[in-house]
Amino acid sequence: MWGLLILLTTNVQAQWTVIDPSNLAQGIVNTTRNVVQTTTTAQNMVSNFKETVKIYEQGKAYYDALKSVNNLVRDAKKVQQTILMVGDISDIYVVNFQKMMSDPNYSVDELNAIATGYAKLLEQSNDVLNELKGVVNITTLSLSDKDRMDVVNHCHNEMVNYRNLVRYYTNKNIGISYLRAKKKGETARVTALYGNPDERYW
Repeated sequence: MWGLLILLTTNVQAQWTVIDPSNLAQGIVNTTRNVVQTTTTAQNMVSNFKETVKIYEQGKAYYDALKSVNNLVRDAKKVQQTILMVGDISDIYVVNFQKMMSDPNYSVDELNAIATGYAKLLEQSNDVLNELKGVVNITTLSLSDKDRMDVVNHCHNEMVNYRNLVRYYTNKNIGISYLRAKKKGETARVTALYGNPDERYW
């Protein structure tokens, strides 16, 4: 497993092998785009989204294994954290979007727009992951250790920003449902679906 291989070394100069987390993220992006392009009803959206869930579950097994790696050197820990944040982003998206698909406060067109937004954010975070991949790969020998760690730190900080942005985007969309439910006197149902809304986001 790629992440385990990296993180068991004493530096971040290891190869991206066996499982490539960027492929997992791109798979979710691709299936999401397919859902958007082929969905015309709520029923077929649920059906089409099953492939996205399947890739997400494959990735979840990978990320869960990566979380179990302990006693890492500082540099490798930042690589681990950056990869795991892509898992967090996928988790925020898939878990909440499944709830949104059962929420009558969204139209199919709105769900397609929300899914497109998630796909774009996940793809941008995957670009950061690919940048990280470039400095972790042992074939990039032209970088000094300092240059390599500067890139690792940059990627880590960028991924924190993307994870926060995905959380904000999710809460903004949930806030729309909550406001619509409030007008209809149905806030209890929305709260039961998503939990208590965070009013900072809407």
